[in-house]
Amino acid sequence: MTAILEGTDFDFLGAKYTGKVRDVYEQPDRLILVATDRHSSFDRIIAHIPHKGQVLNEISAYWFEQTKDIVPNHVLAVPDPNVTVGRKLKTVPVEAVVRGYITGVTDTSLWTHYAKGKRDYGNFRLPDGLKKNEKLPAPVFTPSTKEEAHDRPMSPQELVAEGIVSRETIDAVERIAIALYRRGAEIAEKRGLILVDTKYEFGTDASGKLVLIDEIHTPDSSRYWQRDTYALRFGKGEEPEYFDKEFLRLWFRDNCDPYKDKVLPPAPKELVEELSRRYIRMYEQITGRAFVPGEEPIAARIARNLKPYALSPSR
Repeated sequence: MTAILEGTDFDFLGAKYTGKVRDVYEQPDRLILVATDRHSSFDRIIAHIPHKGQVLNEISAYWFEQTKDIVPNHVLAVPDPNVTVGRKLKTVPVEAVVRGYITGVTDTSLWTHYAKGKRDYGNFRLPDGLKKNEKLPAPVFTPSTKEEAHDRPMSPQELVAEGIVSRETIDAVERIAIALYRRGAEIAEKRGLILVDTKYEFGTDASGKLVLIDEIHTPDSSRYWQRDTYALRFGKGEEPEYFDKEFLRLWFRDNCDPYKDKVLPPAPKELVEELSRRYIRMYEQITGRAFVPGEEPIAARIARNLKPYALSPSR
């Protein structure tokens, strides 16, 4: 049976913060980010997907390398398939969302607002006559706040008016985010993919310079469609072919109340294995590289690879 990484507990790395997917160890001048195999939905962990953490970490490492000429990133080292060591920075409290296509079904999606008649989004206007899943005339920037409870979509003007960020900062974030999206879309196209939309996070260094942090262009932070079938499906009014994680979420919705039940049933083994295969397939298509699983047991390997980052008792 394939090993999974549910979580870590390394007492030699500093104070730990547990995120949805990553365990983050804080040190005086850097963060150790360990990508686990946790899979969240309904604001809780619903399953553990073999290789997911490695896939997310290595896809981000690939994209950080492909975009470092556009903006500096936080990466100091990738000492393990599941680990990124990053610079400790002051976080910009904005999710930088860029969209190249008009799509979505949620209340906050661009298509939902457009279908209700909205055309002016503060920092851009959309023409009449667009169809769902159509490519936009140009990529658009639709930022939101970063909040514990729920992110709020806001225009750059609103973010500035509320004092969340300065005009200079949000203008720079928008410019860089769109450049990153364009680079991502260009490379994705060569891999037979469409980068539909994505989100970025930024920090600032001691001099106030923007630095790309967290993750970039992963299947968890971005929406991808298959390029080869897009035109035909769009012409027929069908949904594009996409990386589907929803089937596992739907199983839980149909077999329990994932918002209210204290204990959830275990995810079916065949669905977990299928989702793992899909993550690996996306890794290989995005990067053009064969996926090589890291050595097992995973936690022991990570501990060994992180020994050089151990804090001395005096630190």
